[in-house]
Amino acid sequence: MFIQQLMNGLVLGSTYALIALGYTMVYGIIELINFAHGEIYMFGAFAGLILVTVLKVPFFLAFFLAMALASLLGITVEYLAYRPLRRSTRLAALISAIGASIFLQNLALWRMGAQPYTFPSPFEPKVYQTAFFTISRVEIIILLFSFLLMIGLSLFIQKTKIGKAMRATAQDKDTASLMGININKIITITFAIGSALGAAAGVMVGIYFRTVTPSMGLMPGLKGFVAAVLGGIGNIPGAMMGGILLGITEVMGAAYISSQYRDAVAFALLIMVLLLKPTGLLGRPTQEKV
Repeated sequence: MFIQQLMNGLVLGSTYALIALGYTMVYGIIELINFAHGEIYMFGAFAGLILVTVLKVPFFLAFFLAMALASLLGITVEYLAYRPLRRSTRLAALISAIGASIFLQNLALWRMGAQPYTFPSPFEPKVYQTAFFTISRVEIIILLFSFLLMIGLSLFIQKTKIGKAMRATAQDKDTASLMGININKIITITFAIGSALGAAAGVMVGIYFRTVTPSMGLMPGLKGFVAAVLGGIGNIPGAMMGGILLGITEVMGAAYISSQYRDAVAFALLIMVLLLKPTGLLGRPTQEKV
C-alpha cells in the first residue's frame, strides 16, 4: 500500500510542481506573488474542455492550444494588472494580484455557471498492474508530460539565450537592462511560460479527476504557492521538488491519517519547513546592500 500511495502522490505532486513553477518564475524575475495563477490554471482546464468537447479538437492538439491561450491570458494580466504598478510598492502589486484572481474567478462563474463540468477521458481506460503498485494509462501520461515539461523548462533556462537573459534579469534587473536586455520582453516571456505550465496542469487534473469548475483554481493555486515556498521561492529546481514533496505528503496524510485532513497536512508541512529552514529546501538567504 505504501508504494501505491507513493505513486499516487507522485502523480498529484507533478501537477503541483507545474503550478509552483509559474509562481517561482514570476517571483524570481519581479518579486511578485501572482495570486491570479490559480485562475489561469482553471482557465487552462476550461480551454482544454471547450476545445475537446465543443470544437472537437484532438486531445493532444487541444492540450497545447490550451497552453497557448493561457499564455495569452497571463500576458494580458501582467500588462493590465501588474505592469502599471511595477514602480509602486509590493503591497499595491499584491492587492492587484488578489483583485485579478477574484475578477477571473467571477468572470468564469458568470460565463460558465457554478455547476461542475465533466471532462471526457481522451483515452481508453486501461490499468497496468505490477507487483508493487497499480497505475492507469492517464497517470502514466500525466507523469510523462509533467516531467517532459519540467525537463524542457530546465533546458530552456540553462541553454537558450532567452533563458540566460531571464537568469540575468532575476539576478539584477538594472544591470541586465544596461547590458541591453529588454526587461519588459523578459517579464512577458516569463508570464507566458508560467501560465502555459499552469494550464498544462489544469488540463491534466481535468482528465485525472474528470471534473472542471470555475472555483477549481483556488486550492491548487494555494498549494502551488506552498510548493514554491517549500522548495525556496524563486528557485526552479526547488519548485519542482516542493511540488513532488507536497503531493506525496498530502496523499500519505489522506491515506494514513484521514482524507478530511489532506489540506491541513499540506499546510502543516509548510509551517514545519519554514520553522526549520525559512528560505525553503533549496532557497538561500539573500543579503541586501544598504
